[in-house]
Amino acid sequence: MSSHFSNISGSDRSISNPYRILIAGGCYSGLAVAVNLLEKCDTIESPIPVEITIVDERDGFYHVIGSPLALASSSYAEKAWVKFKDIPVLQRPDVRFVHGTVNKIDPESKTATILEQPNKVERPEAYDFFVAATGLRRVWPVVPQSATKASYLEEAGRHINAVVNSTAPVLIVGGGAVGIEMAAELKEVQPHVNVTLAHSRDKLLSAEPLPDNVKECALELIQQTGVEVLLNHRLKSSTPVVREDGTEVHSVEFENGHKMVASQVVMAISRSVPSTDYLPAAALCDDGHVNVRPTLQLASDAVPHADAHFAVGDLIHWSGIKRCGSAMHQGHYAGLNIHQIMLQDLQGKEPAFQELGHVPPMIGLAVGKNALSYGGEGMKHGKQVMEWFFEEDLGFRIVWDHLRLGGIKA
Repeated sequence: MSSHFSNISGSDRSISNPYRILIAGGCYSGLAVAVNLLEKCDTIESPIPVEITIVDERDGFYHVIGSPLALASSSYAEKAWVKFKDIPVLQRPDVRFVHGTVNKIDPESKTATILEQPNKVERPEAYDFFVAATGLRRVWPVVPQSATKASYLEEAGRHINAVVNSTAPVLIVGGGAVGIEMAAELKEVQPHVNVTLAHSRDKLLSAEPLPDNVKECALELIQQTGVEVLLNHRLKSSTPVVREDGTEVHSVEFENGHKMVASQVVMAISRSVPSTDYLPAAALCDDGHVNVRPTLQLASDAVPHADAHFAVGDLIHWSGIKRCGSAMHQGHYAGLNIHQIMLQDLQGKEPAFQELGHVPPMIGLAVGKNALSYGGEGMKHGKQVMEWFFEEDLGFRIVWDHLRLGGIKA
């Protein structure tokens, strides 16, 4: 059969003429695509030659779930960022990492424009399959803004030093999952620090479609850690003030008139926006998320070769709360579905696609030594839930092994 992948027929695929897969984004979903696709293409019975290029603005995999702990513990900060060259399963000749960003793609010609770091040189990159996995652009300190591990460790170190040496309470603004976990981890790792969590609504997790008992449990758990919680406190202003002893603090005022002095004011309000500027406008919905089919392929018929373009992770328009588990699951499905299209091209087999279904609201929340979970089986909380969902490193070991990044199958 003829192939619509470059000018090479499926039967002519070889190590010198592999399928070229370009993945924009090297976090949970992007790495899941690469690992699962390679596992399928490596089968002894019917190996398929591929060349995978992963482009990321960071020089390594950053465990975003671990941010609250990485900004409280220097030793964990070191662990949470693994340079791509140090991920064993992907150290192979058919996988290449590019430190840079995808500036745009031309689906018609299947060509991307990549801006490489550190020289900021633009160059074209041809592909047979493209996967958008760049997620949401989140602000500091929800995630580090650094592009290299060295600068990230400096960034995290400055933050840790500032909160550890605080002379007044550290104020965390925002009672969503990020704010709750950030306040709890700071209090857990640095118990001498007074931590205050302020939220503008009358319940924590107010932006999430969760039942009230989950939000009330989150409040109880965070209070048990020793964090002071201020509900119905919308931040009005924060003004730096130098004390007589030379230390700098912040004079804080809330819309309800309450005032306090804080050593540090940490904004844990994510204001996340999809990182999708490089995609055709026809592929996006009004808020910038990517419209996809249940197969994770682009949904718009107005995008040329939409069947060969996939999107996974937080940037897609789909049901459910944005979660690491969902991102890895989507990456898994996309990898399997790309393999199915390859088999169709090579052997004429009708693809047996994996399809996403409706995802109901679910969440896992780490709160100090305890955790809270909510899903199809209702709500659970306690130390055992912490062990199940996060262990002692906010899920780093669980994610590393699930993605088989160490080279060992889970």
